[in-house]
Amino acid sequence: MSKSVIMLSSLTKKFLMAFAGLFLVMFLPVHLGINLFILPLTENHVEIFKEAVHFMTTNPLIKVMEIVLFSALFLHMIFGVILWFENRQARPVGYKVSQKSKVYSPASRFMIHTGIMVLLFLVLHFVNFYFVKLGLTSAPAGLNTPADNHDFYNMALNLFSQPLYSILYVVLICGLGVHLHHAFQSAFQSLGLNHPIYTPVIKGVGLVYSIVITAGFISIPIFFMLQ
Repeated sequence: MSKSVIMLSSLTKKFLMAFAGLFLVMFLPVHLGINLFILPLTENHVEIFKEAVHFMTTNPLIKVMEIVLFSALFLHMIFGVILWFENRQARPVGYKVSQKSKVYSPASRFMIHTGIMVLLFLVLHFVNFYFVKLGLTSAPAGLNTPADNHDFYNMALNLFSQPLYSILYVVLICGLGVHLHHAFQSAFQSLGLNHPIYTPVIKGVGLVYSIVITAGFISIPIFFMLQ
């Protein structure tokens, strides 16, 4: 890792991590919107899902956005880990009495842990979908019909039909929800948007956002587990 990155001030690192995080936050509703069409929301939900996936995997602009997204994800993780280590070094010995305050909420204290859960989810998602698209891994064998490298609909059905995969998916997405809940308001604070009037609104929006995103993603495996 470049020494210049580590030598950046804490405020600069927080700003860059927050900016990258908010950029990633804007992508999640798009991804969720496409994934929800795995469910029988409409009569032609399969066609809608496949057309959306085809657009996302073939459009040149989307390919450019993928590079931007991966860059933002890399920056967010790197600065998050660096800041966590710096905070640990600044306070190597834990407080004898736990400081229960709004600043040190459970979500904020476990950000590194929920961040690891998000990373595990991304690894799971990449191995089963993105790397398959690139031809780096084989498509998972279908329970009913074999899936090829572009049949993401049947690939999703095959995976969500496996209880262990669905349970793991739900657990990791819940970790994402907790991470989003604190990260949303923390990002705006790091960007300097901290105001007695605006901050409660941002916290409220962040809570609704994290609940909607979490509920939306876990509704898919839950639907198949109840079948």
